[in-house]
Amino acid sequence: MSISNEDYNEIIEQYNTRQRENDRLLKQRKEEVYRRVPGYEKMDLECISLYADRARALIRGENERAQQISEQLEDLQRDLKLALTGAGYSINFLNPTYTCPDCRDTGFIDGVRCKCFKQAIMEKLFEQSNMRDVIESETFDNLRYDFQTGENARRFEKAVSRARNFVDEFPETYRNLCFTGTVGTGKSFLSHCIMGEVMKRGYACIYFSAPTLFNVIGDYKFHRGDIVVNPTELLYTCDLLVVDDLGTELTNSFSASELLTLLNERDLARRATVISTNLSLEELHARYSDRVFSRLFSNFDVCNLTGQDIRIYLKQMQNRK
Repeated sequence: MSISNEDYNEIIEQYNTRQRENDRLLKQRKEEVYRRVPGYEKMDLECISLYADRARALIRGENERAQQISEQLEDLQRDLKLALTGAGYSINFLNPTYTCPDCRDTGFIDGVRCKCFKQAIMEKLFEQSNMRDVIESETFDNLRYDFQTGENARRFEKAVSRARNFVDEFPETYRNLCFTGTVGTGKSFLSHCIMGEVMKRGYACIYFSAPTLFNVIGDYKFHRGDIVVNPTELLYTCDLLVVDDLGTELTNSFSASELLTLLNERDLARRATVISTNLSLEELHARYSDRVFSRLFSNFDVCNLTGQDIRIYLKQMQNRK
């Protein structure tokens, strides 16, 4: 799950299409005004000619002449605005329109990818993750509380409450969540609930299973495959990062180092992270360095879920029918 040359070029073509459509719309509007507003076309063409004259005067060092032309342009532009509004059009009717005013639909600002371009990449990654159907079905509305009893049920209810608060206060309150505990107790389900709600509100989210996450980072850093976008550029800056099944990846010095860097960078940027893991606190401590463990449990609210495996329970119930 990564952005290849083909994916990247597809995004670039989307921007090219957007620019062509904007140019077509502006041309269409200008032709309409030329037809409906007497004298507008003549004044507009004169304005274009004066811009060229001023540029030539500046190149020749004829500053006084350039200033005279600027004054003519001001008068002419005022007349153009009066003619446009007098015909019932908005004063901005002939201004270029952009989906993203920041980059003017180029995808870049001073050579740096615009936030809208990063969002397009994240959407591409989301489609690759096949998570759309998951977050549509795994929602807070579909939660059930009858699978666990006693202390297990109380732990689950507390985790749900924290997950809901996380969403309600996002992103004003910087908070991270880590769901730990035994298999099938709802950790991933709650992570998906959070992600779905945050995405509905228009925030940029990235989801990775832990093995895929470290594989993608490694593929880019060690030049394996056709990956053209540094994944950490997105992982460090997306509004919400969801890492599922931490501990199922091949744990080594590389993955431990990358995890620490990822947590540090997101903490510095005050960007929220949600992690789920089947490992206990003792297993996490043994698996990762003290620094990673400290970072996890000093900056994360930890929800420990216990009880029966819900998936096995549901399968048993189906078999009894």
